Amino acid sequence: MNAIASPVPAFPDVRWLGALWLLVYLPVYADAYGMANFLFLCNIGVIVTAVGLIARSRLLISSQAIAAPVIAIAWMLDAGWKLLTGDFLYGATAYMWDSAYPLLARLLSFYHLAWPVLLAWVLRRTDYDPRGWPLQAVIAALAMLAGRFIAPMAENVNFAWQDPFMGRQLGPAMAHLLICWGALCGVAYGATHWALLRWFRSGSVSQPQVVP
Repeated sequence: MNAIASPVPAFPDVRWLGALWLLVYLPVYADAYGMANFLFLCNIGVIVTAVGLIARSRLLISSQAIAAPVIAIAWMLDAGWKLLTGDFLYGATAYMWDSAYPLLARLLSFYHLAWPVLLAWVLRRTDYDPRGWPLQAVIAALAMLAGRFIAPMAENVNFAWQDPFMGRQLGPAMAHLLICWGALCGVAYGATHWALLRWFRSGSVSQPQVVP
């Protein structure tokens, strides 16, 4: 009996894509929206994704595969609500209709739609790393704290000041942050994690196979 290791899935060599995205996206977004905009989870996530592509890190890619579908659905719901009713569901995409912002910057925001597709394609090659869920939970916690204590209150970064639906603070500051973080990481991210474990091979890389 010989143990033969199955081949490790090859990480697609798209480092150029990550580098190109950062070269275009960072200066355009910084000029259009200011540096505080990079505290939003969506922008943190797309930067982490680009770094993951450059570093060929399955863990970083998996962490953003947890977040990207949640963010993309929220973005599409708000934009779609605006198109259908003429009003926003909670205003997260209001900037897309604001001509005060450069057209290029607004067009780049369509990454919200392409981002989950790219991550799914990479995971088809690399498998999903279950450690992505706790890593993204830590990233979300830091982003929410930054939204509360660094970003301006008026911008409500990562809903650190007001929840997205009732538009109010849910109790004292830390209670509000914990409720929002728990709902995001426990419910939304938990559902994505559960789906990824079933759609992909649950991080099983280089498992030995026993053959005669």
